[in-house]
Amino acid sequence: MVRFKLTLEYDGSNYAGWQRQKNLRTIQGSIENAIFHFSGQKLTITTAGRTDAGVHAMGQVAHIDFEKNWNTNTVRDALNAHLQKQGEDIAVLNVQNVPDNFDARFCATKRHYLFKILNRRSPPALNTKRVWWLPKPLDADAMHKAAQKLVGQHDFTTFRSAYCQAKSPVRTLERLDIQREGDEIFLYAQARSFLHHQIRSFAGSLMEVGIGRWTAEDLEAALHARNRARCGVVAPPSGLYLMKVDY
Repeated sequence: MVRFKLTLEYDGSNYAGWQRQKNLRTIQGSIENAIFHFSGQKLTITTAGRTDAGVHAMGQVAHIDFEKNWNTNTVRDALNAHLQKQGEDIAVLNVQNVPDNFDARFCATKRHYLFKILNRRSPPALNTKRVWWLPKPLDADAMHKAAQKLVGQHDFTTFRSAYCQAKSPVRTLERLDIQREGDEIFLYAQARSFLHHQIRSFAGSLMEVGIGRWTAEDLEAALHARNRARCGVVAPPSGLYLMKVDY
C-alpha cells in the first residue's frame, strides 16, 4: 500500500459534516465515492479534523492508502474530475506521497481556523451560507482585547459542546485574534486541537462583547466558571473555515 496526503477545499453548506453517515451527504462519503470510481477500491480516508455540518475548509488535510503508486497529479486530477461529475462542492488542491507512518490526524501539530462575520445592516446576497450576518454594530477592538483573556492553557468547559467526546476540556489556545476589514470581522484561532463547538462558542461569546452586553471581565468570568450555561450564543457553522493544518 502507498500512502498519499490530500489537501482539500470544500463548501460545507450542503453536507451533513465530514464523517460518513448512512443516507446522508457527507464530505468523507463523497470523496470515498470518487476514490472508488477512480481506483476501483473501497477505501477509508482519514482526516485531520472532522468538520461539522455547514463548516467549510480551505486547507483540510487527509490521507489515503492506495494499492498502486499513482502519479500524484493523476490522483488529484482524477478525483477532481469524479467530484465534479458527482456535482460536489469539493476540490482536491494538492496530493503528495508521504511515509507510511504519516497520519493526517495524529501527526498534526497545529490547526488554523477562521470565523467570518458580516457586520452591516444589509443581509448577504452572495455569501449567505459562508458568513455569520450580524446587523448590529460590533466593536472589533473590544472583541480582540477580550479574546486575549482566552489565550493560553485553560479548562474550556464553558466553551465546548455538552456532547463533546474529548476526555479533557483542557486545551492550549495559541492565538485568538479579531480583525475588522470594512464590513467583515475575522476571528483567527490557532491551537494543536480544539474541542467540539469551541470556536463557534468563542465567536458567539465575543459577539456579546462586541455589542456591549459583556465586558472582557465577563468573558473571563465565564471561562473560569467552567459551566456550559455561562457560554454566550453558539455561532452558526456558516462562518467557520478550517484554513490550514501544520505538521
